[in-house]
Amino acid sequence: MGLFTALLTLPLAPVRGTVWVAEKLQEQAEQELTARSEASIQQGLMEIEVLREEGTFDEDELEQAEDALVEQLMQLRGFREEVRDGAIE
Repeated sequence: MGLFTALLTLPLAPVRGTVWVAEKLQEQAEQELTARSEASIQQGLMEIEVLREEGTFDEDELEQAEDALVEQLMQLRGFREEVRDGAIE
């Protein structure tokens, strides 16, 4: 029956190939987006450290900003794990 099914679904092969390529492109785009986002969050954390060393801002303000960035980073990494595990499609 496998040969018969393969022959009947042969006209759909280009569609299946197109779907496969689209899925791969989506995966690549998500990986690039999360990598860029993570880099910008890490840059923000480094900027907070520079401001802390300069003493320009209140320590409480810096801690709040740092906590927000760390939470964003944790959410981003959690999202990436969900995508990698196939939970989000």
